[in-house]
Order: sequence, then structure tokens, then C-alpha cells
Amino acid sequence: MRPQDIIAKKRDDGELNDSEIRSFIDGVCDGSWADYQISALIMAMVIRGMSQAEQDSITDAMLHSGEVLDLSGIAKPKADKHSTGGVGDKTSLIIAPVAAACGIAVPMISGRGLGHTGGTLDKLESIPGYRVNLSTDEFHRVIDECGFAMAGQTADIAPADKKIYALRDATATVPCIPLIVASIMSKKLAEGLDALILDVKTGSGAFMPELEGSRALASALVRTGEKFGVRTEAVISDMGQPLGKYVGNALETYECIKILRGEADENMAATTELSLELTARLLVLADVAADVDAARALALAKLNSGEALERSCANIRLQGGDPAVCDNPEVLLGPGLKDVVIRAGSAGYISEIDTFAVGNAIVAIGGGRTRAEDAIDHAVGYASVAAIGDSVSAGDVLGILYCRRDDELAAEQLRNAYRIGEEPVVVPELIKAVV
Repeated sequence: MRPQDIIAKKRDDGELNDSEIRSFIDGVCDGSWADYQISALIMAMVIRGMSQAEQDSITDAMLHSGEVLDLSGIAKPKADKHSTGGVGDKTSLIIAPVAAACGIAVPMISGRGLGHTGGTLDKLESIPGYRVNLSTDEFHRVIDECGFAMAGQTADIAPADKKIYALRDATATVPCIPLIVASIMSKKLAEGLDALILDVKTGSGAFMPELEGSRALASALVRTGEKFGVRTEAVISDMGQPLGKYVGNALETYECIKILRGEADENMAATTELSLELTARLLVLADVAADVDAARALALAKLNSGEALERSCANIRLQGGDPAVCDNPEVLLGPGLKDVVIRAGSAGYISEIDTFAVGNAIVAIGGGRTRAEDAIDHAVGYASVAAIGDSVSAGDVLGILYCRRDDELAAEQLRNAYRIGEEPVVVPELIKAVV
């Protein structure tokens, strides 16, 4: 089939059949479709929309464009978690070891941060020596020994997605639910899972800031998982403010290890709460627990006993990282950083936080990337001290920026991210809905 004919059909609001979509995905992988032709069809898909049949076809074609992991040799239930991304969104580093301690095998294939959001791989690489590029054999071995592995997408897993996502990012065609579903689910289904929990963010720091859009995305993801034989559930969680205490790769890893060590402070409570909720729902999906209450109790017990910490330390060692971070997480805190205190300009109640602006401020000081090839500074970041609903006086600390030099522009961005009103406000619920 000629690319031009397929593009023209979609341009004119036609519905592509399964053969046409598979021809497109084959062309992406074998190079017979030029980048400008791929981009043209993607743009037509975004503008014209995609039917349910088209969404299912492109997900299946992208899934089978590469390797599907065979984890049948692992007797435990196989399950994973995926988040649509946010600021301070670090729960994978807690969920994976807690779930493993509860008897689940977790083959977690993760991504890097792009734009205002952080990436799990970047957080892991803040641990000295940690390797996220594993061969399939290494991936299996790590799961066998500690219960979970955390690695990046290889060239063999959903290769069509890697190419298409790069072009979507460059052509402003990322916010399209059918393409988001195909991108996420083609990678997750390639893991050979029995169960999948999804954390779909909503609020000012989410890709889908409105609850209605987040609910539509959650429903589409869950339906696709179930259609492909994976027990799937989605939690819609708040991203109207940074999650937990820290934003920034090493700082977020530090927060997670402190939680695993039982040394969390009150600013880390939301990270712990969401991690346990997602883990509990994953345990129910994987038939490890009968209901969510029992699953929460089991997950909390594994966290409090130190068994989850032991799993995490074993994983760090197996993937080449320095296990000393488990005994002394302070080694993750980089030397030579300046502390810039962000203070309230007036008295009142924090009514809103522009979380998108917070994430962008950290990117601006080197803590994230605007292009996939950008290098990042793992050490820089932000400590979120005040939260929505808190009462503050003029001069009170809202947060602390950790940077290489006094960066007044980033500090101003952070100050301006906080809205302070005269009236008390309702503290937003962390979990908005379950789909």
C-alpha cells in the first residue's frame, strides 16, 4: 500500500482498516515510510480522530512490531505500574520493591523525563553505577534474584513506538488519547503481564490537566488492557501540586529510600500514601490479596518490616549500583549546591500551586531536559515545604531550591507558582477516582 493513499484516506476522514494500519507500522519499522509521511499521518489521526477499532489495531501493531517478553518461566504473577507522569512523581521506586516483597514479579520498563516531568530512569541513574540498559537475559536474572527489574525500553521492544513518539514530540501531536494509549500499552503489554495498575495524573502538573480528560484517558487505557488479556485498573491522582517533598532526580531517589527505611517526614506522606494505594490495588489485580484493605495491610507490613528495603538494596546491587545508598541515603545529595529559600510574599492560605511552572523551573536549572538528547544534572532540585491549604505568614518558607548558582529567574518562577488567598481552602484529595 502506498503511504500517500493511506494518508489521503485519513486526511479525508476515512477509517483505516487493520491492513492499512499494519502497513503503516511496518513502514515505520523498515524505513519505507519517510519521517514526513509518518508525521503527516499522525497529524491526520490527531485532527480527524481515531475509532475504537483503529486504536486497537495500532496498539496491536505497535506491540508486535518487536519482542514480547516471555516470562512464563517465572511462577509468580507478573505485574507492573505505569504513571502518565508528573512533578515529583517517584512512586515506582517504592511500588516495585514493596510489590516484590509481597510475592509479585515486577518487570518494569520505564522511560526518561521529557518536558516538565521527571523520568524513572533518570532517578535511578542518580545512584552511582546503576545500569538501566539490561539485556533480556540480565532482565530475567534480576527478576529471578530480587523480584523486580527496572530498565529502559530496548530496541527490540515496541520499536515502532520509539520512532513514532519522537516524531509526535517534535510535531506537537502528543495530546491524542488513542496515540497515548497505543504508546503506553504497546510497551506495557510487551512485558508479558498478568496485571497492570495505572496512575493517571490530573491537575496543573499533568499532561491532562482537566479531570474529564484524565478520566477519558484512564477509561481508554483500562479498556485496552482488559481487551489484551491483562487485568487493569487506573487510579486518577492529584497533580495539582508536587507529589511528596522533593522534585529532582537524586532528591526524589533520596525521598524514596528514606521512606523504605522508615525515616519519612510529614512532607513525604503523600508519596507513601499513593505508593501504598497503587501497590494494594496491584496486589488485588494479581490475586495476591482478596481485597484492597487486606492488600494495603500486607503492603504496609512489608514496608514497615524492612523487607521492601532489602529488595531495593538487592536490586541496586544486581543492576550495578552502589548499595551504600541504602545505609546512607545522604550520599545521594550532591555537594556544591546552593540553597535558595523561596518565601511567601504575603500572609494567607495557599490556594493553588502552578505545578507545571515548578517542573519547568527545575528543568531550567538543569534538572530535566527539553530535548531527548539533553544531559541533565541529577543533583539539582526543589524541596516543597508548604502545600495547598497551609496557612502562611509573609516571609514563611514555601520551599528550597537546590541549584549550582544563584538563579533568580528560577527562584522567581517558583515564587510566582504559589497563589496565596485570604480565605481557607479545602485540601485537595490525593486520589480523585478509580477506573
